[in-house]
Amino acid sequence: MKICIADKITLILHLEIINKFIYIMNNYETVFILTPVLSDAQVEEAVNKYVDLIKEKNCEIVAKENWGLKKLAYPIQLKKNGFYTLIEFKGEGSVVADLELAFKRDERVIRYLTTKLDKHAVDYAVTRRAKVKSAKA
Repeated sequence: MKICIADKITLILHLEIINKFIYIMNNYETVFILTPVLSDAQVEEAVNKYVDLIKEKNCEIVAKENWGLKKLAYPIQLKKNGFYTLIEFKGEGSVVADLELAFKRDERVIRYLTTKLDKHAVDYAVTRRAKVKSAKA
């Protein structure tokens, strides 16, 4: 059976269109540190801002943990403490660039780190969350 060139081109174009609509969801986790001079309400507002940003980009929030006020390993901007927050989410890679741009623009964020999780890290995160949940109970 022979396929003409026009049919091959049509097939390739259809596959490209289908690939654009198939979203590859990667697992990510982001940890960011907020300045310690914020009140609890301001910290919650800042965290909700980033959760909403992630949700706007059609990502799924897997977990959100507020680690609270912790001592920094070294002073950052003459501050020795900071509010740590971890957010795990599933989404496209383009979301990370938008999220980190928002972190850079926000003067309340003093440090941030976003990492892509492989299957072993995802398994570890699930067991870590289960341990934290059982420790609280």
